[in-house]
Amino acid sequence: MKRVAQLLALVAAVLLVPTGSFGQGASHKIDHAVAAKLQSSPTAPQRVIITTLPASRAAIKQSLNARGNTVLGENARFSTLTTNVAGGDISMYAGNATVTGIHADAKILSHTVPGGGGSGSAVSALRDTLGLSSTTFTGAGIGIAVIDSGVKSINDFAGRLYFYDFLNGAPGNLITAADDYGHGTHVAGLLGGSGATSNGQYKGVAPGARVVALRVLDANGQGYTSDVINAINFAITNKTALGIDIINLSLGHPIFEPAASDPLVQAVEAASRAGIIVVAAAGNVGVNSTTGEVGYAGVTSPGNARSAITVGAVNTNGTARRSDDVVPNYSSRGPTWYDGFLKPDIVAPGHKLVSDVSRNATLYKNNSTLRVGTDYMTLSGTSMSTGVVSGTVALMLQANRAATGYPLRPSLTPNAVKAILQFTAIRMHDASGAELDSLTQGAGALNAAGAIELAKSIDTSAAPGAPWLMSGVTPSTTIAGENILWGENILWGENILWGESIYTHQIAWGMNVLWGENIMWGENILWGENVLWGENILWGENIVWGEDLIGITDGLNILWGENILWGELRASNIVWGELTANNSVWVTSTAWLTTVF
Repeated sequence: MKRVAQLLALVAAVLLVPTGSFGQGASHKIDHAVAAKLQSSPTAPQRVIITTLPASRAAIKQSLNARGNTVLGENARFSTLTTNVAGGDISMYAGNATVTGIHADAKILSHTVPGGGGSGSAVSALRDTLGLSSTTFTGAGIGIAVIDSGVKSINDFAGRLYFYDFLNGAPGNLITAADDYGHGTHVAGLLGGSGATSNGQYKGVAPGARVVALRVLDANGQGYTSDVINAINFAITNKTALGIDIINLSLGHPIFEPAASDPLVQAVEAASRAGIIVVAAAGNVGVNSTTGEVGYAGVTSPGNARSAITVGAVNTNGTARRSDDVVPNYSSRGPTWYDGFLKPDIVAPGHKLVSDVSRNATLYKNNSTLRVGTDYMTLSGTSMSTGVVSGTVALMLQANRAATGYPLRPSLTPNAVKAILQFTAIRMHDASGAELDSLTQGAGALNAAGAIELAKSIDTSAAPGAPWLMSGVTPSTTIAGENILWGENILWGENILWGESIYTHQIAWGMNVLWGENIMWGENILWGENVLWGENILWGENIVWGEDLIGITDGLNILWGENILWGELRASNIVWGELTANNSVWVTSTAWLTTVF
């Protein structure tokens, strides 16, 4: 019952977002960050992204210039204008019928934990804990776009690195590879470093993959949302020319609006529709830095994109065996703000991992205690976990394509890849043996060896509705002498799918279905009993929250059993601490908005 109480309160926290803070009329087009600054400084200029109807973008640009607002850039694919706009003009443009939204061009930060993130020893044998010690797959032929602080041209990426610059509105020119911050190089080393400089000791997950570095973060690890959107647009446009199969996003910003209107989320969804598999960090906002309390609903944008593979962190405690793995407190838990999406999708090793770095990078120069020799360093965070998953996806794609005769048969779709990762994942437990909730671990911990095994067994040319395994699979994997059962569940939107759903070519695994959309499932899918919400919310066997409470806001209550949880929650809150069956109140904090992640 305690777990049910937690989850009920958490989703309630997400759904009870008052609309009053956004004002009246056309201000529903203005995101939370822009609205907050308007309230505190009504006339102050703001750097924003204005989304428009495609046919009206030129006219809005002309109007902005005529009123003395500086237009910094535009994006035709997403019909956006990046501009410094006077505070007094924001409401006027929000009232324009051809303007669909005004969004903060928010600062983007890398998802690395300062100081290494607490206890634990450096994991140099990353491949062993993923079950990859004997795999022959290297990710050869697979391209990964690393949208980050850049990647330094070093031996570990020799012959496989391409570098394009988008920092501060740069147009994506091909230039000499560099990384003034060091974060992108570290992530790239985890997903695709050859380990040449360390004689193979710190080899990445997919050492044969092609790395396409798209720089959007500066020497301090910061950038703008608009630059990330431009980099994603570049990846979509050049998917075929550069062979980009995967996008790695080890960065993000707090969620300021629903996913459907968030321009960064929509860029991710466009990449997924183009057939690119997007792997995004969940964020490192899982713990209150002042009190140490674990909190929920800290997932950042674009980790709230439904199609993205959103990744939380695992601390392997420095061992290859998986039975001692834990989810570190800093790893962001779900659900997502505004939408209540069940995230993260999966968790993966990300705590104190050793990888490449440039000696001239800010991270290297300012953190001498984290250096490993002269060419590597130890970092922690969901950034690192995301790189590990991206490398795993590269191995999955290579394995499947080799088995099916690609390109005569299609490649795995983004939905299919996510389903395979979740189905083969390892369910995690706390110190008492109780299974962690799905808002903490998603479908479970990454099982790279199992995911590759299942991926190479799937015939992508099978007709929808038909079985598509080319060979039988055993739903377990042996890692470090432990035989580990696959979780065999898939978090499909607001439901948990149990059973053998992945063994059939479902319509859901195709390109034309957004992850989580309502579709007709076959009889072979059993719905979970513990987490199911939608128009009606069913928790466990005896708690039903009817749709009549959906969307109710300020100061109202949720009836749960004999207790009532009172309070008004805003979009800047996270639910901290553990809720029990006897709680009648919850504690909230706005501290996460100022937390460096």
